[in-house]
Amino acid sequence: MIRLEGVALHAGTRAAVTLTRCEGPTVIAQRGATATLADLAVLRADRGVRLGSADGRVAVDLVEHLLAALGGLGVRAGVRVATEDDELPLLDGGARRFVEAIGAIGAVASPPTLAVTRAASFELAGARYRFDPSEGVSLRVDVDFPAPVGRQGADWDGDPGDFAARVAPARTFGWARDHAALIAAGRARGVDLDAVLVLDDDGPVAGCRAAGRDEPARHKLLDLVGDLALYGGPPRGAIQADRPGHAATHAVVALALEAGVLARSRA
Repeated sequence: MIRLEGVALHAGTRAAVTLTRCEGPTVIAQRGATATLADLAVLRADRGVRLGSADGRVAVDLVEHLLAALGGLGVRAGVRVATEDDELPLLDGGARRFVEAIGAIGAVASPPTLAVTRAASFELAGARYRFDPSEGVSLRVDVDFPAPVGRQGADWDGDPGDFAARVAPARTFGWARDHAALIAAGRARGVDLDAVLVLDDDGPVAGCRAAGRDEPARHKLLDLVGDLALYGGPPRGAIQADRPGHAATHAVVALALEAGVLARSRA
């Protein structure tokens, strides 16, 4: 059992989560209620992902970094995630702490239960996704943000060690000029400059560590891994995502599943 504590990025309060190895599917337990990942739907996907059960008894925000750790390590079952809070802690701003915790409890990897069945492309809200069948896992993300980020790319071939070393440490990021609007929208009330890469036109603001090479692109890749993990992925196959976002990814996965471009198998 591993307990992790820290600041909730959006609520601005303290939050904690406990990870335990268990039998059966991965579940989220909250205040006496339990739901499997398959039981949960995306309730919101702006600047983070909030999942909830149909009966409303389980609802947890900022789950994307935990999901990324599970997807990046190939852990698709056997983890109990317990919290009494409405949001998971931000921790390191990426997925590194979750990766370490999942490894420490001895969670076991398994093959993807999601696969790309045929070539297809989708475009939604300025984001473009290309799906192609292949034997392995292959993800590519390209982003184009204002200065100082610009155009960047990052890719991952499904290797858990590479995910842990290179993708998981990439921090969530944003622009200082957007903070007031985010606060007004009830988001980003708990920004921790040790864990969030906050940028202005010239680079990281005072108090922020310098950005690693292609760190924003690697974080968007991390986000894509987490979004796909909710459906049993990342899938066997290749996905190229240009300017992806949480809302677009979840909507495109739904379209791809409906069209048979993505197919689930039994775990």
